[in-house]
Amino acid sequence: MSRKYEGLVVLDTKGIDTSVDELVSTVGQLIEAEGGKLDEVKNLGRKTFAHNARQIEGGHYVSYMFHAEPDAIVKIKASLDLNEDIYMHQYNRQG
Repeated sequence: MSRKYEGLVVLDTKGIDTSVDELVSTVGQLIEAEGGKLDEVKNLGRKTFAHNARQIEGGHYVSYMFHAEPDAIVKIKASLDLNEDIYMHQYNRQG
């Protein structure tokens, strides 16, 4: 049974060669490759962290709304953990 999820991804844009839009679409493609079906992508912009973690002052926040099977979330997390341009990601089930 497919469920609706919101994934909040914080991109580490420090020292990247590609544009933020390319990173956003790459993450969306990874979600779809692991079984998710994207509904909406909200680019929330760059925000400064409350404290300087890992020598990074801030990150680019993106919200992904998608449908996926519960076991697909584990696969999505594993794929995004391997991407060095992603600082943090978390997922919440909607409804």
